[in-house]
Amino acid sequence: MSPQFRYIPSSTAHRKDRVSYFYDDDVSTIYYGKHHPMKPQRMTLTHDLVMAYQLDERMDIFQPRLATEDEIKQFHVSEYVDFLRTVTPDNQSAFKDALQRFNVGDDCPIFSDLYKFCRISAGGSLEAARRINAGSSDIAINWSGGLHHAKKIEASGFCYVNDIVLCIMELLRFHGRVLYIDIDVHHGDGVQDAFIKTDRVMTVSFHRYGPTGDGGEFFPGTGALEEIGKDRGKYYAINVPLKAGMDDSAYLELFKAVMDEVMVKYNPGAVVLQCGADSLGGDRLGTFCLSIAGHGECVAHMKRKGVPLVVLGGGGYTIRNVARAWANETALLCNAKLPNDIPPHQYYNFYGPDHKLHPRLAGAQARNENSAQDLQRIKEHVFEQLRRIAHAPSVQMHHPPPSFDVRSEEGDAAALEALQASVADKRNRIRTGPAFGMRAHGTGEGEWYDDEADQDDQGGGEDESMDVDK
Repeated sequence: MSPQFRYIPSSTAHRKDRVSYFYDDDVSTIYYGKHHPMKPQRMTLTHDLVMAYQLDERMDIFQPRLATEDEIKQFHVSEYVDFLRTVTPDNQSAFKDALQRFNVGDDCPIFSDLYKFCRISAGGSLEAARRINAGSSDIAINWSGGLHHAKKIEASGFCYVNDIVLCIMELLRFHGRVLYIDIDVHHGDGVQDAFIKTDRVMTVSFHRYGPTGDGGEFFPGTGALEEIGKDRGKYYAINVPLKAGMDDSAYLELFKAVMDEVMVKYNPGAVVLQCGADSLGGDRLGTFCLSIAGHGECVAHMKRKGVPLVVLGGGGYTIRNVARAWANETALLCNAKLPNDIPPHQYYNFYGPDHKLHPRLAGAQARNENSAQDLQRIKEHVFEQLRRIAHAPSVQMHHPPPSFDVRSEEGDAAALEALQASVADKRNRIRTGPAFGMRAHGTGEGEWYDDEADQDDQGGGEDESMDVDK
């Protein structure tokens, strides 16, 4: 390959990080359905771009083993996992009641190899945590993970199994405190809910929040400033709710200020960073305006903290830009810089007409609806919340720390029934808009439209080797 397409080792790196990278090519066969915005093939685009830049020389690449049923049931209710394992497109009519009970339908359809997809995602995130726990990696990457909306008892927001919760539970076996950070445009509600009552996990989510143009609430409708945690977890859920149009300058200033304070105050033993790329400008469901470089700077900032780091994927629905962002962030994590020219490779034409890693993204000049006063108020609220917690809380004298069982946080049958009622109430609140479903995830300009130029509309389908937007 021409040297012009090869990565450039960073001259500013102060140490050589041991990086593990997890990828299973079977994600390329997963198909949510015609016109559905979630396209797991974006992981294949990402991986091929990573390989085209020869970043495999900078890290250890693994095919993760599939998560087992028992591992998934460490968090998710058995009945729900059994349903995911059993239901198929051919037999789903026999599961009519279960489909409704587990929130499976338009947003979260039944498709071929659904359970295998869940096992791939969860398996990669669990293996990433184990590499961190074993001390064999400083950074572990699983772009197939980051499915932050899945709940203990139901699917939500294109997510079925919450690999992030399983990853954090694994990290808690060896680390007294774990910090979770979410830069997806949507609130990390499933992870926050899982750890809402403990101080051993701090969740920090930067997300769009508030009413949309169609009269509903931006999905998932949670993540207000006032959501701060409960019981021992009070003050350990940090939410940064934002309006549409966040650009690099405003986002990075706020992100760095908040995360610098969090790291000092909380002093985690490990960090999990969800890198949903729907916060990029021009995303089909997102309404922020971050550039590839701006999104990547959030990752680079947390890497510079020098704390063991698990990096996961998440949302992202203009998938050529998802691949650009995650390939760039893989390089940053490997102490490398990538040339702006996309290398020739199998999917080179998907990056046309410019074939650049850092193109000018659509919607990048949208008006930032967040005033300086809004952002200052949010920052002051978060800083005041952090002042209310003790430095380095909870377990720190146990070697290893005591095991953490999310199930015990909710108790047995009575508590589970109450949880189901709470989830149903939240679901109904989001459905108040005139168009529930995929359109509930975004507003006008950023939505997925059936008539957009997508290969689905040009004869593509389950038999296509690559079904992506162009």
